[in-house]
Amino acid sequence: MRHNTLNRLILLVLFNTITGYSQFEIDENKYNIYAVNKPDELNFSGEDVPIEHWDIYERFDKEILINTYWQSKTIMLIKRAKKNFPVIEKILQEHNIPDDFKFLALAESGLENVTSSSGAKGFWQFLKKTGIEYNLEINEDVDERLHLEKATEAACKYLRKAYEKLGTWTLAAAAYNMGITGIENQIKKQYSSNYYDLMLNNETYRYIFRILALKEIVNNHKKYGFIINVTDYYANPSFYQLNIDSAITNISKFAINIGVNYKIIKQFNPWILNNKLNNKNNKTYYLKVPFKQHIQFNEVDTIYHTARRNESLYDIAFTYNTTYDNLLLWNKMIASRKIKKNQKIIILKRNGN
Repeated sequence: MRHNTLNRLILLVLFNTITGYSQFEIDENKYNIYAVNKPDELNFSGEDVPIEHWDIYERFDKEILINTYWQSKTIMLIKRAKKNFPVIEKILQEHNIPDDFKFLALAESGLENVTSSSGAKGFWQFLKKTGIEYNLEINEDVDERLHLEKATEAACKYLRKAYEKLGTWTLAAAAYNMGITGIENQIKKQYSSNYYDLMLNNETYRYIFRILALKEIVNNHKKYGFIINVTDYYANPSFYQLNIDSAITNISKFAINIGVNYKIIKQFNPWILNNKLNNKNNKTYYLKVPFKQHIQFNEVDTIYHTARRNESLYDIAFTYNTTYDNLLLWNKMIASRKIKKNQKIIILKRNGN
C-alpha cells in the first residue's frame, strides 16, 4: 500500500509540473479532475484569436474541456487524423487553402462518411444542393460527397469563394457552417466584420472554437494526456487506380474478376452507392483497389511487366494469359491505350493461375 501511494505521489508531482499546478492534496478515495491551462496565444489560419478577452477564453475553454474529457471519442479523432490528414493536406495546399482547415473537416464529421439529420454527407458534410453546385456528382448510383478527394476539392472552392467575399479565413470557416449569405447578413445587422465580435446562432457561435480545440489537442495530444503508440495509429492501405469509362453491371462480379470482393470495393470507394455503375455518359471514374498485401480475399500476385519496344497490349495480354480489357482495367490506360518502351504494366494473377 505504501509503495502504491508513493507511485501515485510521483505521478501527481509529474502531472502538476506539466499542467502548472503547485499545490495538491492526495486523497486515495477521490478521483481528481483538473482544469486545462489557458494558452498564451491561439491562431486560426494565421489570424490571431483574442484569447485575452474573458468571453473568448471561456468559449474556447468550453470546447477544449468537452473534447479533452470525452476521451474515447477524441482518441479516435486523433487516430483518424493521422490516417486522413495527409490526403486532405495535399489538396488544401494545391488550392492555396490554409492547412488549419483540415481541422474543420475533423469538426464537421470526425473524418467519417456520416449523414446528418439535414441530409449533409461525407467528411465535409455537403448538402445535396451545395454539392451539385460545386460539381459533385450525386445520383442513384454515385455520391461524390463520399469521395474524399473530390469532396475536399469542392470544399476548397467553397472556402476560397467565402474568403474572397468575407475577407478573413475565420469568417470563411464560420460561413462553412452558417452559409456565406448568413454571415453577410449578420455583418450588416451588427456593423462588425470580426467573427469574435458577432453574436451568432449557437452552433456557429461555438464552431470556430471547436475547430481550435481540436487543433490544439491533435497537435499537442500528449500534453492533454492522450498517449498513442506509433503502431496504434490508423493507416491508409496502399492502392492502385483502375480507370473505368464504361458501365459495371455487377460490381460483386467485377470485384471477383480483379481479385478482391464487393466489401473491399465499397470500403475503398464509398461513393459507389449500389452494386452497379450505370455510367450512361461514359464518364471516366477512378476506382481505388488495394495492392496484394492488403487483399484478404482470393490471394493475388501483382506482376509489373516492363513493356518492350513496339510491344502492344494485345501482346502482353497473350503473354500472361489474360485479356486486353483486363489490362485496361488494371492500368490507367482508358484515355490513351498506347504504351511506350519501359512503361510498367500491372498484371493481376491469382495464385496458381
